[in-house]
Order: sequence, then structure tokens, then C-alpha cells
Amino acid sequence: MRTAEIKRKTRETDIKLALNLDGGDYSVATNCGFLNHMLELFAVHSGFGLKVECKGDIEVDFHHTVEDVGITLGQAFLTAIGDKVGINRYADVTIPMDESLVLCAIDISGRGTLNYDLKIESAKVTDDGDDLKQKSVGLFDTELIEEFFLSFVREAKITLHLVQLYGKNTHHIIECAFKAFARALKAAVAVTGTTLPSSKGML
Repeated sequence: MRTAEIKRKTRETDIKLALNLDGGDYSVATNCGFLNHMLELFAVHSGFGLKVECKGDIEVDFHHTVEDVGITLGQAFLTAIGDKVGINRYADVTIPMDESLVLCAIDISGRGTLNYDLKIESAKVTDDGDDLKQKSVGLFDTELIEEFFLSFVREAKITLHLVQLYGKNTHHIIECAFKAFARALKAAVAVTGTTLPSSKGML
């Protein structure tokens, strides 16, 4: 079983996280409602077993909680993926949600790289025609979405491209991104062979 359990405690967060790439139940408790929602979507659409408990300094804001959960999930992924023998390695998925459409492409490359191209915006337009960025969904700062994915790829050592093709509703765009990320990661880690998918002999 490709599993990992990570405990990470700092002055800002205390996290316990368990990941099973081959399936299982999920439960998420971070004291950040929007992050809980996105992680639940991630678990459902990836099919991974996922348990997350995080106590963070949310009286400051959600930044440390989101960043550190991304770090811990990335560390768990790197451990769980093991020697990578037989995995697909590459995958790309395009996911719609109402008016929104997001493409995610993944390479389990051994290199942490993020191309983040989500134009998270409201439907409002200024007098000069420029889109107005929507800075929050409820109490959640939308800029933290990039921080989450950046933290994940650095620790997981994968290449991740998230590209918004269409979208106006900020919530829809972010949901598309997490669903596409989950589906692409599920496809990339699927074991379909018996050799390491690299001409270099290592990932």
C-alpha cells in the first residue's frame, strides 16, 4: 500500500495527516471552512484516502494553515509514491463547472515546478475594461490558493500546470482547479507498467 503519515508541528500550526494513494476514507478538519471544502473535493475526485487534522493560528489569518497543510500533504505524497516504478507519471485533465473550465497537467518529475494561471476574478468590470480581482471567498483570501499549490509541489517534487480556460465565478474556478488537480494526480500515480517511466533511470 502506498501510504504515509506525517506529523508537523510549528509555533503556527499543528498538523496530523495520513494519505493512501490506493484508496480509503477521508476526513478533514482544519478550522478553515473553505480549505476543508477543497480538500474534501480533492479526496473524493482523486479517490485517495485522506485524513487531515490541523490546529493553526487562524486568529491571525488562514495563511499559515493553508501553506502548512500544502507542505504536509506534499511531504506525504512524496513518501507514499515510493520508488515510482510502473506509474503513468504524466497526466492532464480539463474539468468544467458551470461557466468555468480549468486544465491541469502533471509530471511526477522529481522537480518542484508550478505554473499557476488562474485568473480568479469577479464578474465586475471597471470603466476601462479591466477585470476586478475578487480577493476573497467569504473569509478566505483567494491568493492562498497559489500558496497551497506552491507549497505542495515544492515538497512533492512534481511539475504542476493549472490553467484557467474560462470562468467568472471565483468559487467555481477554484473548485475546478482542485477537481482537475485531483483527477490528474489520480491518473498520474496509477500503476500501469513495471518499469520506471524515465530514460534517465530515476525520477
